Amino acid sequence: MEFPVASSPHLRGDNDVQRVMGQVLLALLPGIAALWWYFGWGVIVNLGLATATAVLSEWVAVRLRGRDPRPVIADLSGILTAWLLAVAVPPLLPWWQTVLGTFFAIVVAKQLFGGLGYNPFNPAMAGYALLLISFPADMTRWLEPSVLSGHAVSLGEALDAIFRGLPPHPAGWDAVTGATPLDHMRTELSRDHLIGEIRRSPVWGDFGGRGWEWVANWFGLGGLFLLWRGVIGWRIPVAMLGSLLLVAGAFWVIDSDIHPFPAFHLFSGAAVLGAFFIATDPVTAATTPRGQLIYGALIGLLVFVIRTWGGYPDAVAFSVLLMNMAAPTIDHYTQPRVFGEREPKDD
Repeated sequence: MEFPVASSPHLRGDNDVQRVMGQVLLALLPGIAALWWYFGWGVIVNLGLATATAVLSEWVAVRLRGRDPRPVIADLSGILTAWLLAVAVPPLLPWWQTVLGTFFAIVVAKQLFGGLGYNPFNPAMAGYALLLISFPADMTRWLEPSVLSGHAVSLGEALDAIFRGLPPHPAGWDAVTGATPLDHMRTELSRDHLIGEIRRSPVWGDFGGRGWEWVANWFGLGGLFLLWRGVIGWRIPVAMLGSLLLVAGAFWVIDSDIHPFPAFHLFSGAAVLGAFFIATDPVTAATTPRGQLIYGALIGLLVFVIRTWGGYPDAVAFSVLLMNMAAPTIDHYTQPRVFGEREPKDD
């Protein structure tokens, strides 16, 4: 009697796609809670809009490819893309822009390339870049943290702002919106103000912008959870944050009047979120051990360069997308030696 034998691997571990994506979603919750605390209910509305758009878009796209969409939806990768985009955009972004960015991320940046595992670019960052280039005014209109504005945006105010364009304050948009810490720093430096003068503004906390530094801390806590669970490796986040701190520290030592303290770069934007949740995307990142160190370090370097001299204050999305293009080349030149391989000898 013959018994059919399936091809290897014969053992199935706990880290299937759904379980991995679920753990990443769980790790995002502390940072999402911090965003909600400081920026109001618009964060939650954006999450709902992006999630619904991602599920519907992926369902239609997979059906058009002649496949069953249920396993694709169930692996949670599309929902993770939606969440990453939703936490990256301003809390009161017009609803149709959130829908557009999510649709582009799922359909164009993911499914048109063949779905999960085939996309060359991080879908969430591709959708974010589309929105930032197309609608720069809306994408840079962030709420001031409630600790500064003194006004916590309610669910009703968030719905009116997102779906009807109504400001969430009787005094208008200017009463509750303001520059992000990175925007504020760039603007004041362009006016020839020194770091010491800029730091006197009430928008600053201990290391970065008030509110923003705690958001970064809670996303960092989620990142440590992913490291503990073995969902991500340490090389990319350590290399990215380390290179960012190293380069920022070098320029700070050279001239601290025009270059902020290195911790500012970690606690005033999306660097921590990007290091743990975006740059570590296993599909689009480098995969070899040495390659991951190079990949992460170059992302950190690009973040500093674009923030300091480029056109966009927070550079995580563009840095990640640029290095997504370089990841195959990095992998090619950093392949580990095959065990037992002999060194070539010169004739």
